[in-house]
Amino acid sequence: MQANEKIVILDFGSQYTQLIARKIRESGVFAEIYPYNIEKSKIDVIRPKGLILSGGPSSVYAEGAPHPVFNVFELGIPVLGICYGLQYIAHKLGGEVDKAAHREFGRAELIIDKHNLLFKDIPDNSIVWMSHGDSLTKIPDGFEITAHTKNAPICAIRSLEKKIWGVQFHPEVHHSEDGTQILKNFVREICGCKENWDTHSFVENAIEEIKEKVGDKEVICALSGGVDSTVLAVLLHKAIGDKLHCIHIDTGLMRLNESEELIRLFKESFNISIELIDGSEYFLNGLKNVTDPEQKRKIIGKSFIHLFEIAAKRFNNAEWLAQGTLYPDVIESVSVKGPSVVIKTHHNVGGLPEKMGLKLIEPFRELFKDEVRAVGRELGVPEWFVNRHPFPGPGLGIRILGEISVEKIQTLQKADAIYTEEIRKAGMYDKIWQAFVALLPVKSVGVMGDERTYENACVLRAVSSVDGMTADWYPMPYDLLAKVSNRIINEVPGINRVVFDITSKPPGTIEWE
Repeated sequence: MQANEKIVILDFGSQYTQLIARKIRESGVFAEIYPYNIEKSKIDVIRPKGLILSGGPSSVYAEGAPHPVFNVFELGIPVLGICYGLQYIAHKLGGEVDKAAHREFGRAELIIDKHNLLFKDIPDNSIVWMSHGDSLTKIPDGFEITAHTKNAPICAIRSLEKKIWGVQFHPEVHHSEDGTQILKNFVREICGCKENWDTHSFVENAIEEIKEKVGDKEVICALSGGVDSTVLAVLLHKAIGDKLHCIHIDTGLMRLNESEELIRLFKESFNISIELIDGSEYFLNGLKNVTDPEQKRKIIGKSFIHLFEIAAKRFNNAEWLAQGTLYPDVIESVSVKGPSVVIKTHHNVGGLPEKMGLKLIEPFRELFKDEVRAVGRELGVPEWFVNRHPFPGPGLGIRILGEISVEKIQTLQKADAIYTEEIRKAGMYDKIWQAFVALLPVKSVGVMGDERTYENACVLRAVSSVDGMTADWYPMPYDLLAKVSNRIINEVPGINRVVFDITSKPPGTIEWE
C-alpha cells in the first residue's frame, strides 16, 4: 500500500466514527481515525489523499466544542464534513448554524438538487439517516446547496473551488441506503484513491512489518482461544516461524472443553506448538468476593500479564508480547482517537503495568472483527473456527454477574454449551454475530417433580451485527427458545428459569458486564 493512498478521519466524538473507516475500507481504500486535535505536522507525515470530519454530540458554537488546532481547509486535499463536520465547515467559513432550526432524527428522504461526483449513481429519494439537533441556516460564500430533505433545506453543500463537501446525514450507518456508495464516491471519484486495500495486501504488509519490528528477538503470543488471537498466532508464525512462542492460559473461565479444542486445532492444522498453563486457581483466588465488573476485568487483565511475565522469563530472547487487540476494543476502552466516552475496560488494552518487561505488538489494532476473519481465511484458518462467535478476553468472568465460584462456572459452561449446540443444530449459528448465556445473581421459585426449587435464573443473549460497534437483538424462533430453555432447566442443576434478552446496542452493550 502506497504511503499516501489513505483517507484520514478526524473524530469529533460520534458513536458512528468507526463505521466511516469500515465503509471506506470496503471500497478498497485504507482509512484511519485520528483525534480532532491532531497536529498538522502529523497529517503532513501521513500525506492523506482526503480528509473526513466526523459527526459529534457537541454544538459547534458551544464553549469547549471540539475544533481542529489548525486550518484543515488549507491542506490542499478534498474535505468531507459529516453532520457535526458539516456544521464546523459552515461555522468556520462564514455560514450560520442554528440550534433551534430543523431538528431531525431517523430516516429521511434525500432530494438531490444538483447531481455531482459525491452523488454519482445515487438515486433520487434515497433514504438517509439523520441525527442532529443543530442545522445550517446559511451556507458560506462560495458554496452551493446540492441536496435537501423535508426538514432540512440545507442537507448537502459543496465548493468545488475549495474542494470541500458536506452532508448533514450519516452515510456511514446501515440505515442510509446508498451511504456506502456516497463514501466510495468521495474517496475514489473525488480524492482519486486507488483500490489497494484488501486482506491479501494487509497480510503481506503485516508480515514485513512484524519481521522488521521483531528482528532477531522472540515473541510470546497471548493465545486466548478466540478468533482474534488464533489468527494472530498464525500470522506471527508465518512471519517469524519458531521465534514465536504461543502460550495459552486456562483461566478456568473458558467455555466447555475450550482449551482442549484449541490445542488440537493448532497441532492438527498449523503444526504450531502451544504451552498450556493451568491458571484457574490463580484467577479464581484473585476474583474471590469480587462483584464489580470493572474490577473483575482489571483483575483478570493483571493476572494475564503476571502469568505471561513469568512465562517470558523462560525465553531469554523474548522481547515482545503479542495480543489480538481490535479497533472496537481500543475505542471502547479509552478515548485515544477522539472525545468518545469510555464504556468499559477491555483486558487487551487496559491495566498494562508500565514496567511490564515486554513490549506490545498488536497487528490487528486498527482492524474490525470481520477484517480479522478475512485475514484468517487468507491464512488458511478453518472456516468453522473463523466463524466462531466472539468470546471476551475475561471469559465467563463477565458472564457470571456477581461473585464467581467454581460451581457457577460449571453451571454456566453446561448451559452455554447446550445453547450453542441447539443453535448449530437449527442451522442458525452463522446467521448470528454472537450468542451466549449469562448467569444472573437472581434466584426464583420453581417447581420440578412436584418439589419446590429456589435456584438461579440465566439469560440467553443473541445479536446480529457487522462489527460489534452496534448490534440488534436477534429474533430467535420461539420453538428454538423453548427447546433450549427445556434442556437447560432439565440438564443443568442450579438453573430453574431461562429468560431472553431483547436489548440492542446501543443502549445496551453486547455483554452484560
